[in-house]
Amino acid sequence: MVVRAGWAYVVLVGVVLIGATVVRIADPFFLQALRLIAFDTYQRLEPQTYDADIPVRVVDIDEESLARVGQWPWPRTTVAELLERLVAGGAATVAFDVLFAEPDQTSPEQLVARLSTEEAELIEPLFAELPSHDAVFADMIGRTPTVLATVLTNDGRSAPVPVKAGFAVAGDDPRPFIPMFAGGTNNLPELQAAATGIGAINWIPDRDQVVRRLPLVYRQGEELVPTFVTETLRVAQGASTYILKASNASGETAFGESTGLNHIKVGALEIPTNADGALLLQFRPSNPSAFIPAWSVLSGEFDPNDVAGRIILVGSSAAGLNDLRATPLDASLPGVEVQAQALEHLLSQRSLTRPSYAIVLELLFVLAVGIALAVVLPRISAGASAVLGGTVILVVVIGAWLAYQHAGLLLDPTYPAIAVIALVGSSTLYIYRRVEQQRGEVRRAFGHYVSPAVVDELIADPDRLELGGEVRDLTLLFCDVRNFTSISETMTPHELTQFINDLLSPLSEIILKHRGTIDKYMGDAIMAFWNAPLDDPDHARHAALAALDMAAAMDGLNEVWRRQAEEAGRPYRPVAIGIGLNSGHCCVGNLGSTIRFDYSAIGDDVNLASRVEGMSKQYGLTVVLGESTAADSGEPVLELDVIRVKGRAQPSRLFTLQAALEASPEQLAKLAPKHDAMLTAYRAKDWDGADAAIAACRAIGVTALDAYYDLFASRVAVWRETPPQADWDGVFTATEK
Repeated sequence: MVVRAGWAYVVLVGVVLIGATVVRIADPFFLQALRLIAFDTYQRLEPQTYDADIPVRVVDIDEESLARVGQWPWPRTTVAELLERLVAGGAATVAFDVLFAEPDQTSPEQLVARLSTEEAELIEPLFAELPSHDAVFADMIGRTPTVLATVLTNDGRSAPVPVKAGFAVAGDDPRPFIPMFAGGTNNLPELQAAATGIGAINWIPDRDQVVRRLPLVYRQGEELVPTFVTETLRVAQGASTYILKASNASGETAFGESTGLNHIKVGALEIPTNADGALLLQFRPSNPSAFIPAWSVLSGEFDPNDVAGRIILVGSSAAGLNDLRATPLDASLPGVEVQAQALEHLLSQRSLTRPSYAIVLELLFVLAVGIALAVVLPRISAGASAVLGGTVILVVVIGAWLAYQHAGLLLDPTYPAIAVIALVGSSTLYIYRRVEQQRGEVRRAFGHYVSPAVVDELIADPDRLELGGEVRDLTLLFCDVRNFTSISETMTPHELTQFINDLLSPLSEIILKHRGTIDKYMGDAIMAFWNAPLDDPDHARHAALAALDMAAAMDGLNEVWRRQAEEAGRPYRPVAIGIGLNSGHCCVGNLGSTIRFDYSAIGDDVNLASRVEGMSKQYGLTVVLGESTAADSGEPVLELDVIRVKGRAQPSRLFTLQAALEASPEQLAKLAPKHDAMLTAYRAKDWDGADAAIAACRAIGVTALDAYYDLFASRVAVWRETPPQADWDGVFTATEK
């Protein structure tokens, strides 16, 4: 249908295009975040591949090295031996991505210093002839092309960082553009004096704490300081000076304006940079071939060909040493590997740039395409408008991708796409009434989380969506998949998505069938509650029945997943869930902000329900209930434990549903008294009686309780070895190991 375009339409289009221009110039955080997501996606779709010919390797102080050699920090004599073996293997340069700011505490003089005066007088003559470990390390550093790290800081304890190289500047003074620090945290003076180079290992991540840029130079005051990567490159090439080419230097065009740095020359490499002396990095997936375990170097079991003629970075991938960084490809990458990939990027002379004309190009595109769309849209149907808008967006995305793939240019597809969506959407929907939009929003927001009756009630009374809440007696349910990480590791992203959908869909249907409200999905987990927003006097019973049906549904789902695994040729791992139920007074309502909110529940009993679900894993049981839920469920239960959780003064009694144990009525009848006798003996500290009762319970053959009885048997063994205090009341603290 053709729509007559009036002044309202013209004003609407003008407002959208002007608003889009103003927003792009302001560049708020959400636009920056979307742009970074797009640029990160480029790298994920086509990451750099590992090139073993690039002469960079990492000697990794990994978990196995720590297990073999000892915990970090190692004696400096050990580090000196590591350096000596690397140099003997032909390493061109060795750079330590480690600070040596404190004296070696295992050195003889440090050991003597910690003794009493009398002990020191006896021991000191024995150590008098022994050299300091730091002196041994410094001597080895002085005989090798070695680079040490420093960390630049702005606190009051910063010390000047010694600079081992000279800087020459061509063109305007670039210092106002370069990030400045007051000083740094240095290594021991004797180590720094012996080192060939010293570079800063600081990163300047983006606002989301992802490392995307490599700074090549910093400054302390007016003095320039090289970064760890540039200093390593300089030492590896035997260069003595950096050459900084800034605006208005020979061959650099800036039309008389001072626009910061353009290039930095390190030895034979001339590196293009941003105005602040940084460049964008193109990352690759982590590759074990780039690593040499430190223990293999110390033991002489490494391949000398992996070292000869190469730049060797020494650092750690051990999680306990906390040197981890996020990159566009990895959420957690060892800092030393980020440094290594930066060196590979520079040595391969790859180019990844965000051109200075990109913003102007993107703005002109939006204005030109926006005007063209504004002319066309009133003449076509709503469906055709959507197709046209989608086509324009597709062209934008493909064009930006080709610019990245073939020219190494980073052009933003998200801003033009958002502007097109805003224009097409506003142009095709401005005639619709607000009330229809509101009904659609309610249905989209709540249709998957509550029963259809609740959705109809909310649509009939939209005021229910105002912020606020009320205190209600709710029954909360938390459900989580056991060992989800190990299960997901065997699946592709598509298979994992399908698995989550196949799991949550039937479980959600069961919750809704039993009059529950789905609060939220948390990955592989579900939170739900009963008795809100509609009254449900039997909420505890309905929640218990839902839990039983959810547990029963897993048999059929596991059979489907077993067949799928066989067809896909991957190992099948049975999937088990844990369900925790708890009842109590909670605040429930539309919680959130004025622009977005969710119908949710909060309160102490919500937290306890989550803890109850967590205990189900320890007990090896599918369903665990709090005391109030057990009392009101109307279902036969079996007491499990009394626990005290962090943040609650009163202990909580836990139960399981007998129907969830998959045992015959005869077995349950025999089990109940023996089980109660076991708990009584355990709480009375009658360990022999508890062990005997556990054995009697096991003999009945309720296999669902095997892990539970294993847990109590281990507790009894611990208490035998280390008896509890006299006032111990049998309550288990949930944080106990």
